[in-house]
Amino acid sequence: MEILENVVRGLVGIAGLIGISFLFSTDRKNIDWLLVIKGIALQIFIAILMLKVPFVRYIVDLIVQGFVIMIDSTEEAAKFMFGSLADKFSGGNLQGTFTIVHEQLDNKVDPAGNVIIDTKELSQGLQGFGFGFAFFVLPTIIFFSALSSLLYYYGILQRVVYGFAYVMKRLMNLSGAESLAAAANVFIGQTEAPLVVKPYLEKMTKSEILCLMTGGMATIAGGVFGAYMGILGGNDEKQLAEFGKHLLTASIISAPAAIVAAKILFPETEQPEADSLAIPKSDIGDNPLDAITRGTTEGLKLAANVGAMIIAFMALVYFGNKVLMNVGEWLNLNEWIAAKTDFEGLSMELIMGYAFAPIAWLIGAPTDDIVHLGRLLGEKTILNEFVAYLSLGGMKAQGLLSEKSIIIATYALCGFANIGSIGIQIGGIGGLAPGQRKTLSQFGVKALIGGTIAALMTAAIAGMLYNI
Repeated sequence: MEILENVVRGLVGIAGLIGISFLFSTDRKNIDWLLVIKGIALQIFIAILMLKVPFVRYIVDLIVQGFVIMIDSTEEAAKFMFGSLADKFSGGNLQGTFTIVHEQLDNKVDPAGNVIIDTKELSQGLQGFGFGFAFFVLPTIIFFSALSSLLYYYGILQRVVYGFAYVMKRLMNLSGAESLAAAANVFIGQTEAPLVVKPYLEKMTKSEILCLMTGGMATIAGGVFGAYMGILGGNDEKQLAEFGKHLLTASIISAPAAIVAAKILFPETEQPEADSLAIPKSDIGDNPLDAITRGTTEGLKLAANVGAMIIAFMALVYFGNKVLMNVGEWLNLNEWIAAKTDFEGLSMELIMGYAFAPIAWLIGAPTDDIVHLGRLLGEKTILNEFVAYLSLGGMKAQGLLSEKSIIIATYALCGFANIGSIGIQIGGIGGLAPGQRKTLSQFGVKALIGGTIAALMTAAIAGMLYNI
């Protein structure tokens, strides 16, 4: 019965998200519904292959195990670099610091089975959380960036990208440029993927540009893949492998979902010029060492950028909460909120939780979890996915979400669809193709909507396949 309910909820969620896309479409008469059906079918097919078919799961497990080894290697390098600081907060990168929290929550359960949380003790347990992030997650980004650069130098990433692009081009009747861009976004992220189609950018149609932007919003970069694994999996190799499998699946199946969303929001009515699947050569280094050096430099920039964003956004959240808590105090709302909800008072988390709760229900989350999951969706959209994954890690440690909701959230947060990404795309892609800057500016919000819908579709599918 539970399986049937999951399937029905998943299908309702997909239909609802398609409906939302339809409402935001600029040309509903020209929507290619065959492409939409093929895209959704490809999503579900790949998800079933990766999560349920033993032979394919074995291959996925091998790939993820490779990531686990890489994360362990990064931890050892971090200990070498940071010495006693890294030793103090060792235990398997970021999630390892949650071990303190788990220990504090042990045996603190009331007769009904609810976790009793001492806020003061929880705060103390999370003091090392930022250190874990700085000394383990950020170095992971640097290492994965260097490795990606090396794989690109040897042509391995190009072959994988070509394979994915070929499948989507043939199955969904896409142009060569947008097929390559969609496939590249799965592995190298929204700022690097446009380089794969740089020679074609100026001649791409508006629909192709939106497809490129939406794909960037809906997927993650290889450089942060290991970081998210660390946040959710911690020092437990089984947990690392489990979440690695889901994150890899999420990023891959979000590619066709992004195409579906983009082609509903802005259907193709022009004749694309770039139909080739040839991947142009880029400046990737003169030799392997040069490629590693370049990748390390880019990874350092990304890690510093991520760290700076976390500081800025977390500070804004705390500032907003201080203001809202004072407002709640003046209006005598805090005590009522604390008595009626899981929140201490009026806060950004409360507002985002209830605002996005209907979306959380739509993608299949259990009713008891929709406010917490809604908060995560709000944080991801308004702030960024790193902040949301940090919150998910905390909720996971505190036992606030069911296993199904954790899985759904893992998929729903797996993408760069946030307000800040609009500026990143306009600046990054616009620098490569100045003639497209006006189109990029026009499509910023639409790409955000499309990327969000694509990630939510993958989450709905994950919920649909849960426990099957």
